[in-house]
Amino acid sequence: MNVENELKKDGITVIKPLDALSVTLIAKFVAEKFMSFFPFSRFRYHELFSRVSHLDMYIADMPKGMSEANYFYKNSSIYFKNGLSIDEMKELAIHEFMHHFQEIKDQKGNLYRLGICDFTGIKVHGMALNEAAVQLISSKILKKEEDTVKYYGISFSTSTPSYYPLLCNLISQMAYVVGEVVLFDSTLYSNNRFKNTFIRLTSDSTFHKVEKNFDKILEAEEKIIRLTSRIEQEDLVEKEIAKISSQIGIYKKLIQDTFIETQNKILTSYFNRSLNNLYSVQDIEDFRKKLYCYKDLLGTTENYTYFNDYYISLMTKLDEIYEAITGETALVPYKRSLWQILLGKISKLFGKSYETEAYYHVS
Repeated sequence: MNVENELKKDGITVIKPLDALSVTLIAKFVAEKFMSFFPFSRFRYHELFSRVSHLDMYIADMPKGMSEANYFYKNSSIYFKNGLSIDEMKELAIHEFMHHFQEIKDQKGNLYRLGICDFTGIKVHGMALNEAAVQLISSKILKKEEDTVKYYGISFSTSTPSYYPLLCNLISQMAYVVGEVVLFDSTLYSNNRFKNTFIRLTSDSTFHKVEKNFDKILEAEEKIIRLTSRIEQEDLVEKEIAKISSQIGIYKKLIQDTFIETQNKILTSYFNRSLNNLYSVQDIEDFRKKLYCYKDLLGTTENYTYFNDYYISLMTKLDEIYEAITGETALVPYKRSLWQILLGKISKLFGKSYETEAYYHVS
């Protein structure tokens, strides 16, 4: 199957090559943004500019719901949706160029590694994780502001409300555990540093469960887009519409349940293991602060109380560890005046008044 036929299989129909001036403007923008965000890295402006400007770029018709730009590794080309402005293409090119930058091919040109995604086994691993990581980095390079949104009954903060918002929120939680530098390094340079660090801080089973759940969420979102497209574009009878709507509802519930399961898994696996590494009063305070600040990353549903309950249970364990370390009863003024105040207020900190129900894209 040639490239054109493979693109058509994904619903992409090429209209024309992008003009040379637009390619140059995009290359300049991408190179400048990378240099600005990674000022002390191994990047060099002229090398970045050259790599971007040598990529073939095209204007194409794309299906509704698909990302407005797509990188195709088999011919090292970027395809932009017809009708985009040059400024829109510049921003989208950040994500797509990152895919080009992170790809590793064998001598025959076969892709075997793409950032966090591994193609070497019988089954591809980490595709959704990698998409989320690339989009998160793209939003940070573009200095996108955090916004509070609501999808599938889940309210959460994100800097990328239109592209992979749920997955970006979850990858942000993983980055909070391992450190953004570690995530960025593995995403850009296609190594296992992020995976190995996350496993060391949680467990091997946790990583693979999270990886699997990322794929499950992405697949469910893609199915919702396809089903929604059928309702909008096909001439269906009422019974067929009702059946499809029911299927969409099932996938939405699956996404919500999987998101909460994944979030809780990351949270508890990390902090439960970290309890074993508290050897001083300062360790206890650092642990408490990191746990408390985790609330700002969470996605919450109407009846979500898991974090509150977990936080309270860990405060009791911290008291026990404090007593074991010092040989004394936990300091009452510290424990009661500070921790109890925090516990009393923590539920209020989940209040999120601004909500959006928007249509976002997956590729």
